[in-house]
Amino acid sequence: MKKLLLVLTIICSFQNIHSQEIYCFTGKNYTNYDYKDATGISNPNLQTGSGNFYEIGYAMPLSNEKINLAIGLSLNEYNAIGGNTVNSYSWNTQYMGLKSSISYSLFDRSSFDVAFSAGLTIATLMYGKQERNGLFIDLMTQKEFSGVIVQPFLGFQTSYNISQNGYLSLGYNFSKSFNVTNSTNEKISFINSQLQFGIHFNIQ
Repeated sequence: MKKLLLVLTIICSFQNIHSQEIYCFTGKNYTNYDYKDATGISNPNLQTGSGNFYEIGYAMPLSNEKINLAIGLSLNEYNAIGGNTVNSYSWNTQYMGLKSSISYSLFDRSSFDVAFSAGLTIATLMYGKQERNGLFIDLMTQKEFSGVIVQPFLGFQTSYNISQNGYLSLGYNFSKSFNVTNSTNEKISFINSQLQFGIHFNIQ
């Protein structure tokens, strides 16, 4: 415990308190399902679906003020549609997750800034329904959807200061998920493009 407190104290000693922030993101997910059945065959009839996402979190600079660490709580909808002349189906899912990222700022938070980021989200299914020809299946009981997913991502963000107390941002993230608890032969992963709008509040 003493070592943990010492590490936290050292980290905090490097922080510029005026650069710490609370942020809120919202926007759109555009998701492709990478699905393989028990025999390893993909479904060629799947199409990209769209859904919303929400995130709230905390960000702070590291020893180099151009490098920031962010930790947030996110809710993502990963949806898809598919079908052929015989069948039509759709998936609607919501995943709650913990997201961490490191970003590098090009212009040191001037009035206009561009930052590149990389990170990881760990999430689990909170709600999921599959609809096929009017019949519904609860995806909470399907191991390829439930359990724990790990989702690395890369992205960038542009921002513009609106006052000394905060700024607005627009960004894009690209990610792919991996279900680390699914031991069945059926596999599903989400390849996701995310457009985000953010509001950031500096902590004094």
